[in-house]
Amino acid sequence: MMVGLAYSDAQGRVYFDETKSPLADGGIVREVQPDELIPLPPGAIVSMLPGRAPKLAAGRAVPKRTALGVLLPAGYTRTLLPAFTRAEGAPQLPLFGYTFACVVDDELAVAAMRTDEGEDWQPRRFKPGELEGIVAKRIAIDPRNRTLAQLSVCAREYGCFTAQNVFLERGEAAIPVAPKCNAACIGCISELDADSAIPSPQTRIAYEPDVADLARIGVHHLERVADGIVSFGQGCEGEPLLRSTQIAAAIEQIRAQRANGTLNLNTNGSLPKALRRLIDAGLQAVRVSLNSFRPNVYAAYYRPTGYTLENVLESVALAVDAGLRVSLNVLTHPGVTDERAEIEAMETFLRAHPVALVQTRTLNIDPDVYFACVGRPAEPLGMREALRRIGELGVAVGNFTHTH
Repeated sequence: MMVGLAYSDAQGRVYFDETKSPLADGGIVREVQPDELIPLPPGAIVSMLPGRAPKLAAGRAVPKRTALGVLLPAGYTRTLLPAFTRAEGAPQLPLFGYTFACVVDDELAVAAMRTDEGEDWQPRRFKPGELEGIVAKRIAIDPRNRTLAQLSVCAREYGCFTAQNVFLERGEAAIPVAPKCNAACIGCISELDADSAIPSPQTRIAYEPDVADLARIGVHHLERVADGIVSFGQGCEGEPLLRSTQIAAAIEQIRAQRANGTLNLNTNGSLPKALRRLIDAGLQAVRVSLNSFRPNVYAAYYRPTGYTLENVLESVALAVDAGLRVSLNVLTHPGVTDERAEIEAMETFLRAHPVALVQTRTLNIDPDVYFACVGRPAEPLGMREALRRIGELGVAVGNFTHTH
């Protein structure tokens, strides 16, 4: 089985050249082995990388051909990045997760692993006007709920699955709560620096939602979904722990009316005392996001204000000790996540504080920007090895929030 070059022209049309062997970037640029590849998954999106020429095994780039990458659907974890030569003046890439792609037996293949399955996370297609009708019907039940109105934007314009679940009355339902954040992530999808070379792909919620609005959304969802998940805090907003008092009040109001389902928090874990408040109010599950278990790598990307990685890990330990279902939302990036020092730091923490699940979440960012931020690895062991070693600790690996 031969690994051939897949590339794009300037108009975005995809071509194959099976006489040339492309290189991939795993922190170190190298050749790809056939057993590292899987067929292009259903729902994947092929994307051109403007101003970037693919690198070949012969050690040269192909200047008249444009490199391409693949954006994977939910349930897959990328293991290698595209290797390319960036032309002078090439634009910064938008905030997507670029996966190495090539041609094998006249079909596209990608460097990735299937790491989770779930019907709620499969690509969704609606007939013209169908989703809009579902949204309108739900809003008519609670027309003055500003947070529900915000979720309608997220569901329709951004295609957010957890926002759509609010209206489809299924699975994990999103409840955004926080307009402000105590981190300034390099790849924030809702608020970037004013001088950023690229725009944020989404608009952050601009107000502090009312407790009663939050509670009504949660109660409605659990009335209709017996094993539903109500999730406070989303990746497209600020940090929910900054509004822990309001979330605690919403939790208490929801639990006064509904005993079923799971109340979950998505957070950066920066404020252990605030998390303790939510646990005391009845929080049952928490998903803490981080890009690294190494303080310097964490700080370089998150650029935290008023907290450190030590506080984040303290929150994880607190939730584990309190008996919550704890997931880590690890923002993965080949060449960083699989660096030997990173894997060893992760193993040390997880042995002491075994969480229920490590969710691998593609870090959406231009690879050049990320490597410039955190550095290239000294000894990458490969993403497959990193995931294998998580499994050896008895910790599950997946991509979605689960109730059990």
